[in-house]
Amino acid sequence: MSRTRRQCTQRVHDFAESVHSTGTDGIADVLEEHYHPDANWQGPAPFDELNGRAEIREGYWEPLLDSFPDLEQNDYILFGGEFRDNTWVCAAGNFVGTFENDWLDIPATGHATWLRHGTFHRFEDGKIAETRLFVDVLDVMRQAGFRFVPALAPEVVAPAPATADGILLDDADAGETEQTQELVEGMIFEGLESYEDEGLEGMGMEEYWHEDFMWYGPAGIGSTRGIDGFQAYHQQPFLEAFPDRGADSDDIRVAEGTYAAWTGWPSLKATHLGDGWLGLPATGESVEMRVMDFWRREGDLLAENWVFIDMIDLLEQLGVDVFERLRNDQQYF
Repeated sequence: MSRTRRQCTQRVHDFAESVHSTGTDGIADVLEEHYHPDANWQGPAPFDELNGRAEIREGYWEPLLDSFPDLEQNDYILFGGEFRDNTWVCAAGNFVGTFENDWLDIPATGHATWLRHGTFHRFEDGKIAETRLFVDVLDVMRQAGFRFVPALAPEVVAPAPATADGILLDDADAGETEQTQELVEGMIFEGLESYEDEGLEGMGMEEYWHEDFMWYGPAGIGSTRGIDGFQAYHQQPFLEAFPDRGADSDDIRVAEGTYAAWTGWPSLKATHLGDGWLGLPATGESVEMRVMDFWRREGDLLAENWVFIDMIDLLEQLGVDVFERLRNDQQYF
């Protein structure tokens, strides 16, 4: 790992550490310390895009800290890498706080709440110049007692890596990094892309995944264990709904040691052609999906996968306005 990348990774770590001791009156100073003045910030619906420290503060951080005054950021994955001459640092974990005031029209519960997050930061001149952030807003609604789609698998607070080694602040072996990158890219561009020609059984999942791997999906989808569980409760329903989906080779791809991460804005493009996914009839609509993945490799295979999808944005493209249903208390169940 280069000295510059180590410094950038440490800066992201320090920023996360600052969150717990920062309130709405102090977040401006924290952003000034860590963010480039003209930083671009891209998040999930309904935030979408914010530009500059003031917009990032007013549009995202101040409302969040007002709703969760004791918020802390607990990252369980943190590493950096280079992609097309840019330094990126990736993090995944949970924001945890007491839900004291309404957030995004979600009624406050007064209870501890977990906000799953996945984040990519790009650096310029030692400061964060671009952030791509997923927070599982649909899961916050679930924890507040609102359900809008029937998940096929259990919706859980995703745990840290089983090996408890996801925070990489020191050098990783270059050979390990290369092996991880090659495995993930093979799985994406050779395994998953073969569905239309080979079908589910011909995708060669066993070449890429441990037999009992863990797949931690977003609210509305849930989490699965093993190849059989993954195919039955996520992959088959998803591929039947979106058989022509494809990844973009221009998506940001970063690996370090036995960890890798991938994101695009959007990352997947597809046509909604199959009935039943999330209880929805096929719309025939072309959709774009904002997706972020984190993987841990164990030996020659992938053992864990943390997945973030902007479900609210995707559901809106499929004709379901989650926030309108929230305001009118129109739940499916």
